Amino acid sequence: MKARKRAAQPAAPQHPVILNEKDFRKAAKLLRAKAPQLAACMDAPIKLRIKPEQPLYATLLESIVHQQLSVKAAATIVGRIKLLYAHQELPEPQELLDTPDDSLRSAGLSRSKAKALKDLATKTLDGTVPTTEQIRFLSDDEIVERLSSIYGIGRWTVEMLLIFNLGRADVWPVDDYGIRRGLALVLDLEEIPTPKQARELGESWKPHRTVASLYIWSHLNNTGD
Repeated sequence: MKARKRAAQPAAPQHPVILNEKDFRKAAKLLRAKAPQLAACMDAPIKLRIKPEQPLYATLLESIVHQQLSVKAAATIVGRIKLLYAHQELPEPQELLDTPDDSLRSAGLSRSKAKALKDLATKTLDGTVPTTEQIRFLSDDEIVERLSSIYGIGRWTVEMLLIFNLGRADVWPVDDYGIRRGLALVLDLEEIPTPKQARELGESWKPHRTVASLYIWSHLNNTGD
């Protein structure tokens, strides 16, 4: 008698995401029940803006270029980078590694950003940067650990990617000054909390802290404080 074939193991569960208005409304309703102290800032409507999905490598490349630049200036440099290649698109990782630093500098990149792009290309080729399929099964902390190992990419940059590109549902970017300042306004705190204090204040709002972040940012912008 032939042994039965073992059933294939189900794929690991994906992590909760907020990719559309329905997801957002559902999470906001659950957060309101968990965090009545946020109710005052949750009355104003928020337009969810999740950027179209593209390969992580391309997203990070553009994030590096945009650091400390206006949108217009960064777009100009991205356009110049594309013109370095015959296909006039963003270079593939190996193409980028093969590009002389002087050519990247001629497109408007600083020496530091050229180094960051080369490190991004290296870590994409060696598997540190996950593929679009792989990243769906990585935790937020795993993604932060991998991507912040890239020269020029910090935790804040990765957290913004988690929220606005991957739509992760429980991101709480306490290193963001706007979050802490908005938190002080919403909770009527005497002082702006430290990152550690902000982390503790948001602990009970799991697993909906992305929604809390979006409302707190919105409240801060609306008050003009």
